[in-house]
Amino acid sequence: MNYTEINSKTIDQWVDGGWEWGCPISAEEFAAVKKGRWTMLLTPTKPVPKAWYPSSLAGKRVLGLASGGGQQMPIFAALGAECTVLDYSRRQIESEELVAAREGYRIQALRADMTKPLPFGAESFDLIFHPVSNCYIEDVLSLWKECFRVLKPGGRLMAGLDNGVNFLFEATDESRVKYALPFNPLKDPRLLQDLEKNNEGVQFSHTLEEQIRGQLQTGFTLLDLYEDTNGSGFLHDHGVPTFWATLAEKPEGR
Repeated sequence: MNYTEINSKTIDQWVDGGWEWGCPISAEEFAAVKKGRWTMLLTPTKPVPKAWYPSSLAGKRVLGLASGGGQQMPIFAALGAECTVLDYSRRQIESEELVAAREGYRIQALRADMTKPLPFGAESFDLIFHPVSNCYIEDVLSLWKECFRVLKPGGRLMAGLDNGVNFLFEATDESRVKYALPFNPLKDPRLLQDLEKNNEGVQFSHTLEEQIRGQLQTGFTLLDLYEDTNGSGFLHDHGVPTFWATLAEKPEGR
């Protein structure tokens, strides 16, 4: 089962339907970045702290990993970074190219599957920006190893992570637990049927051990983290964190 291809086509459909994470920034928002007015999201609502970014992004090589859609990479480009974006959704890649053409900057936009080895040489990037997307892949540890490989020593990984809580519930009813964890539709056909019924692609829950301990086992140093909610709904209203964001660094000499 080529589940990543299913997810690619599903996200294309979401983008065509006006998905909030597939709406590129406007020309006015791009202009505001150059005046110092900007924020970026790894998780639904809480902006990434400015202290997480290098003091200057000018000339920095940034990889937007599963970060297509024309939302974050244009900001990095406006701040002077040399941007590459990798995403498996054709529509998300098209949005990146659209904004780059509109604003007159260059971006390397690649449609590629992040469950495969990343198509970059070792120590290619200063920073990887990876919004919530691990929920669309089964094996997280292999991705962390690839991130470690393509980052330069001293390079930083910023990652948005689903903590698994959302997978206990149906999207339409967060007040009643329906599923057990781990949530893996490749091992339980009933889960796959429910996802197909709701046009949710093929998604997976992941643990703290996979998401954060996995980064540490790969060799990263964890520098900071924060929690976030869904931004709306029953869990949000009850203050239940459903996401993590982490800042990790590849140590010098590694």
